[in-house]
Amino acid sequence: MPINPDAVGSTGDPVETSWSAKDALLYAVGVGAGQDPTNPADLPFVTENSMEITQRVLPTFAVVLPDVSGALLSMGSFNPVMLVHGEERVHLHREIPVRGTVSTVAEITAVWDKGSGAVVEITSRSSLLDDGEPLFDVVMSAFIRGEGGWGGERGPSAQSEIPDGVAPDVEVVYTTRPEQALVYRLSGDRNPLHSDPSFAALAGFDRPILHGLCTYGFTGRAILRELCDSDPARLESISGRFSSPVFPGEDLTVQIWRTASARAAFRTLGGDGRTVIDAGLVTTRS
Repeated sequence: MPINPDAVGSTGDPVETSWSAKDALLYAVGVGAGQDPTNPADLPFVTENSMEITQRVLPTFAVVLPDVSGALLSMGSFNPVMLVHGEERVHLHREIPVRGTVSTVAEITAVWDKGSGAVVEITSRSSLLDDGEPLFDVVMSAFIRGEGGWGGERGPSAQSEIPDGVAPDVEVVYTTRPEQALVYRLSGDRNPLHSDPSFAALAGFDRPILHGLCTYGFTGRAILRELCDSDPARLESISGRFSSPVFPGEDLTVQIWRTASARAAFRTLGGDGRTVIDAGLVTTRS
């Protein structure tokens, strides 16, 4: 059957996910940390035994931990090749520990009819198993081509808070490596679109593309450095909309506008200046 718009409110069974200190280190390298091995801002995220440095976890590590497959099954059947990642939001209740286990419940929180396709929003809420307290929430939306047109509401559009005609307060340029997607995929997303040239060609690309959530991780590193002094405990939330694919080896430029004392807008540009993440919003803690 086609997707089921009445699935809103459906939840999957709780799913437990565990990670180790090694998993956190691998994720950090996968999103570009440690390219300068002497950078003291990166060392807590890419080493566990540097002198006088305690290992910590990048806040965007949260995106690779929830399992939302159970909730997605309630949407009915659709061709997964037609699914495109739309938006991602992470809300951190506290700093992610170096190792642990979370119990995650994923819920279908919205289904919108965009005409040419449908947007499905999934909210996953993860609690640390040790104490049962919330650790982070992840809200992701996916656009499924060919699944719209049933007459449902179109839903809201992402709004940018970037002030018109104002230069960014700061720009950070990071370089992705040619093998970046091959490293990032080891954190869990084994979609061959990011590793198999033949599969990428079937999707219309001349070579594999970078995971959108890898670009999101690079962006999160820049925001953590510039707005939180590289302290993960200070990042409260980060959200953005994926607007263009990135190829491994491209430069990424993260532009940040401080719009309030604990709030900022951002966007990320690809190597040719096109926007690859837009409608970005960050909130921080003091």
